[in-house]
Amino acid sequence: MNAPDLKELTLLRHARDRMDREFAEPLDVPTLARTALMSTAHFSRRFREAYGETPYAHLMTRRIERAKALLRRGDVTVTEACFAVGCTSLGSFSSRFTEIVGETPSAYRARDHRDSQAVPSCRAMVLGRPMRGGTAVTAAEPSRIEEASAIGAS
Repeated sequence: MNAPDLKELTLLRHARDRMDREFAEPLDVPTLARTALMSTAHFSRRFREAYGETPYAHLMTRRIERAKALLRRGDVTVTEACFAVGCTSLGSFSSRFTEIVGETPSAYRARDHRDSQAVPSCRAMVLGRPMRGGTAVTAAEPSRIEEASAIGAS
């Protein structure tokens, strides 16, 4: 199948931007496909070709990213974080969080996050981006921080 053309990429970007903005809303693939003016199957296929992940995976990554920020604060419970980011099942949230981050939400919340507080927010976004399999960068990894600094400076 051909790669998405510029018009399709623009429409896919509208849907992706909506996921990034409205991650806490009850979004599903049919709703996002309508945003991109595509059928559900075509949207799912093209989104994966363009971004390397399914629309659902992107949305969940965004939700987990936000949940991590809430849990780092320490004043929000795992249940509160789950519902604040738009998840409706604590079990599914915990499973997905563990899959993406590499540790349970409770363990993540209990961990000391003082090292990450010294990182500017523009770099924290790059450093804190959840990666499947728990390979996200932590503030304790200097070489990756320098790499993120170079990204932020460009």
